[in-house]
Amino acid sequence: MKSFNHKSFFLKKIKPYLFFFALFFVVSTITSCQGKKKGKEGSQEEIKKELDFAVVSNQWNQLFIKKEGWFGGDGIFGIPMDGKEFVPATDSTITLFTFGDTMIGHHNGDTLLKKDFKMINNSVGVLKGRHPIVKKIKFHWIKDENGEAMELFKPNTPNSKPKDYYWLGDGFVNAEGDDNLYIFAYPVQEKDTTGIGGFNFQQIGVNLLMIPKGSKPPYLNHKQLETPFFNAETQTSFGSAIFVNTKTAGAPHPDGYIYSYAVSNQKELKGLLVARVSSEDFITFDKWRFWNGSNWVEDMKNATYIADDVSNEMSVSPLSNGKIILTYQDKTMSSDVVVQIGESLVGPFNEKQLVYQTSEFKRHKDYFTYNAKAYPHLSSPNTLLISYNVNSFNFWTDILNHPNLYRPRFLEWVIKE
Repeated sequence: MKSFNHKSFFLKKIKPYLFFFALFFVVSTITSCQGKKKGKEGSQEEIKKELDFAVVSNQWNQLFIKKEGWFGGDGIFGIPMDGKEFVPATDSTITLFTFGDTMIGHHNGDTLLKKDFKMINNSVGVLKGRHPIVKKIKFHWIKDENGEAMELFKPNTPNSKPKDYYWLGDGFVNAEGDDNLYIFAYPVQEKDTTGIGGFNFQQIGVNLLMIPKGSKPPYLNHKQLETPFFNAETQTSFGSAIFVNTKTAGAPHPDGYIYSYAVSNQKELKGLLVARVSSEDFITFDKWRFWNGSNWVEDMKNATYIADDVSNEMSVSPLSNGKIILTYQDKTMSSDVVVQIGESLVGPFNEKQLVYQTSEFKRHKDYFTYNAKAYPHLSSPNTLLISYNVNSFNFWTDILNHPNLYRPRFLEWVIKE
């Protein structure tokens, strides 16, 4: 397989977090001093007494430890293909896992040779059943005429350029609309920064992949739609999380709307925005409405933060008592996996609660963790299945000695409502 441009890949992997690097180093300092961190319920030690911390899920972790073919990826989201977002999975449930940058190749479990792998920009995995059984998941990507691995989805819209590529956001099956599978896709474009420094790429929009009902990988019949739900100045980007508030999805208080969440950067503060649209009108973009703190309005620029310091990828899920829980990595890149419980899909939300502290960075100074999220339909009763990603600032050295470094890690957290 072809070798990589190490610098290019490293820059690509940190691209979604360019605006948050300064915050990350601050957060690293803060999280090393746990006793100083205060919340509504008191110190972290007090929180720990009230809440059981999440525990590592070895079974789910094992599902993504592989030596051949797909052996790493980030950007993971889990989409139930029957549209039952919040209904416990059964043995017949099909879950589509989507990934951003993905490692394809082979290794012996201990070392990896540069010639034996390739990075592609996106891939998927298809799991049958409710349990993480290795033989029941299959990963998919495309091969070119030379047998080289290629990403499943490549930008192909009126404004696309040949070298553009996609990272994937959240998705859902519109079971009460047109039955299509929709996945948010972020087109990324190379950018010439010669002479001015900085990074050599940029996100240029928010697109939607529309995949007809019954389609199978590699989804050759899919369509791509450009959306107006991106703002380059504030890096507002919808599709960070989706809440399907319908009866079919199993929502506790269904109203027929699809709620889409965005991370945005305004006035040096990173926060969470929310929009909604009826399931029937999901791709009628002028019918989307944005929450301004008291009403649903037409202009995205008037949307107001409902939470702060969330991660670029996250989840919004219902609790059995009808309340809403946000799950994310505090400030995108940190050791803290946190949740916030709210009264509704637009809040208000309680102070964040620490449910797990990742330890990878303690074992290796270059490792970092990011983008935690939950999987309601794959969770056990009264438990939330949560994942987070692991990466390294010295990726190309560390991956050769730890081939399974770059994969999601899974946790299970017992919910105390």
